[in-house]
Amino acid sequence: MKKRVYIETTVVSYFTSRPSRDIMIASHQEATREIWPKLVSEYETYVSALVYEEAGRGDPEQAKMRLSAIKPFRMLAMDDEADNLAVAMITGSGIPKEYPEDALHIAIAAVNGIEALVTWNFSHMNNPFTRIKVRRIVESLGYQCPEICSPDELLEADQ
Repeated sequence: MKKRVYIETTVVSYFTSRPSRDIMIASHQEATREIWPKLVSEYETYVSALVYEEAGRGDPEQAKMRLSAIKPFRMLAMDDEADNLAVAMITGSGIPKEYPEDALHIAIAAVNGIEALVTWNFSHMNNPFTRIKVRRIVESLGYQCPEICSPDELLEADQ
């Protein structure tokens, strides 16, 4: 049975962006490009309406590339259950109130039973202190918290 993963918008952006000269960004781009074929073939991969909305912003040509890249993935809806869980993460100080979309990505994945949420967002989602707080909040409300990880970590899990 394939593992269920949710791809957050930063991953799509790194996959379709122009090559960077910044060594860290270039490394993220390479890892994303390496994992992408596996996301299509080896995982049950999901995005949400929120990913579509975010991917469609900005430069029209880049937006078109991002939207095209996520077409193979199944879409999860945003609903009241996810909204309520996102609000709980924000009021519980798991995610800063200035970044409600980050809470909503996690909430959508949690209410849909997704096993891993893949992101390059280390500021508000994929850092040890945020993961601890978010997991406590999500699980206290009866949901299984998705494992929040980077494409690099997902690649290592495949080894």
